[in-house]
Amino acid sequence: MKRNNKETRSYVQGLRLFSKLLPKNTKNILRKNGHNYLEIIKRWNDLMESNIANSSYPKSVKINSDKKNNTLVLAVKRGNEILIEYSKKEIIDKINSFFGYCFINKIRLESVNSTVKEKRNKHHLVQFSEKFEKQIKQIKSKDIKQSFIKLLSAIKNE
Repeated sequence: MKRNNKETRSYVQGLRLFSKLLPKNTKNILRKNGHNYLEIIKRWNDLMESNIANSSYPKSVKINSDKKNNTLVLAVKRGNEILIEYSKKEIIDKINSFFGYCFINKIRLESVNSTVKEKRNKHHLVQFSEKFEKQIKQIKSKDIKQSFIKLLSAIKNE
């Protein structure tokens, strides 16, 4: 093990924590786990079976301060609440296995009138990206700022 004078933690030679290389504002953006919610929205149809994906969509993720008891809020079309209620455990397992760790612990359902979920998902994606654009403008490093701008534009185009 080697010790670097600029870091308080020791590390294996050649390997450094990615978080040590990022500016402070960037760390705050990534720390909020907003990228996980974005991934759930983008991959909802791939992660879930067609009957679950067609009758519900992710509305928001409530992240607690301890980051252990996170709740996924699902908007469920009227008449499909029972299907989603019985599938809660399956939904949690699929999302957590996708991320590789226990990200979601609970699911809360909200009934909505049948609307086009693609419009709703796109609306959430636009709101989400606008929030991050404001935070990206505060980053002082031009290279990192440009990288995040390219990343957001790629996400919007998908």
